[in-house]
Amino acid sequence: MTKQTNNSTSRRDFMKTSSVAAVGTGLLGNLAMTSGAFASGDETIRVGLVGCGGRGSRAAVQALSTKGRVQLVAMADAFDDQLDSSLKRITAATKSLGADRVNVVPERRFSGFDAYRQVIDSDIDLVILATPPGFRPIHFEAAVNAGKHVFMEKPVATDAPGIRKVLAAVSEAKKKNLKVGVGLQRHHQAKYIETIDRIQNGAIGDVVALRVYWNSGGVWEPRRSREQVSSEMEYQMRNWYYYNWLCGDHIVEQHIHNLDVGNWIKGGFPVRASGMGGREVRKDKRYGEIFDHHAVEYEYEDGTRMFSQCRHIRNVWNSVSEHAHGAKGVATVSGGSLIAGDDKWRFNGDKSDPYQVEHDDLFAAIRNNEKYNEGEQGAMSTMTAILGRMATYSGKVIDMDKALHSEISIMPKRFTWDADPQSLPNADGEYAIPVPGVTKVV
Repeated sequence: MTKQTNNSTSRRDFMKTSSVAAVGTGLLGNLAMTSGAFASGDETIRVGLVGCGGRGSRAAVQALSTKGRVQLVAMADAFDDQLDSSLKRITAATKSLGADRVNVVPERRFSGFDAYRQVIDSDIDLVILATPPGFRPIHFEAAVNAGKHVFMEKPVATDAPGIRKVLAAVSEAKKKNLKVGVGLQRHHQAKYIETIDRIQNGAIGDVVALRVYWNSGGVWEPRRSREQVSSEMEYQMRNWYYYNWLCGDHIVEQHIHNLDVGNWIKGGFPVRASGMGGREVRKDKRYGEIFDHHAVEYEYEDGTRMFSQCRHIRNVWNSVSEHAHGAKGVATVSGGSLIAGDDKWRFNGDKSDPYQVEHDDLFAAIRNNEKYNEGEQGAMSTMTAILGRMATYSGKVIDMDKALHSEISIMPKRFTWDADPQSLPNADGEYAIPVPGVTKVV
């Protein structure tokens, strides 16, 4: 079968045709040129962790489980209690790997908004960035500036200015030969790799439509009440999933995985989106300002459509999956299966944990000084999710180029415990909810 051709907007085209490249040069153009490479074979790779929640703790354990000598030596979190708990979990989980895997002495445990700087300035080779994603552009830029290799969790930003900052830092990381991994682990999962390779080589013919879903019952309930915190800033950070500057809404924080698979199949990114969404069930004020459902239709440059759903509602039909429809057949990508007429195929290969494999691959690239940078894919798949949020919040058709260059920032002006986020509650503790037809997004 001939390989499927694809005219959708590629990452290279985005960097050439938009002003992102020029913006990136302005943001970080004064950074020193340095290799930043760790090519010392079996020498110890010293790791720092920024963001000590559940995902950050698990990412640290996975990093410490890679081949070769590796050691966690520094940690940072906004909250002392979260850091202490994380250190205990990581130490217990890696005990069988050897006592020398964790060596985070009290002087290398940092808390507060500036704690990330102290970890990055430590004697480390790689930093894991796993705070709520609103902080990712700031932390990633600082890590690249300091010449550190990076593993950063998805998504990599919550607004367009953040995406542009990440893209600029990605460009500098390449110049410095820094390795950058992004937590879109499906790219390291054999089932996805082989299924998508078959699709791209024509197994179901030209792809004409995609369907992607993250419909679930939702995530954790808010963790702290107002009586348990000292400020609005702390309240939102403790309950970060329900505030857009921190989370991006669940279309960004979770559904990015499925949207990224669609982009991977197409080898590019959508040029526009339209959609609808709202708060139908999770309407209580404790759920902050995010929607509980989004439905988006994305359009690629060649006219292919990706139909997207994500939902946080219990006791209804749910699915976390991706599907490709071609001129000759259909693929259930998440299930690793293809049907094209009488031809059927199902993946029956390697089932290694992709969360571990993504760290194995990154650390191998560092040790072998191989080119390795997942930053652009991570940034533009994040921007795909942000584009969808813009479409559902506004109720309008939004072009990717306009969305990517939006100057609307949702981040706080200052990062201190007494500073106010942009979104504040009324006297009843309720937040303003986006209104389609009214809310401005670009």
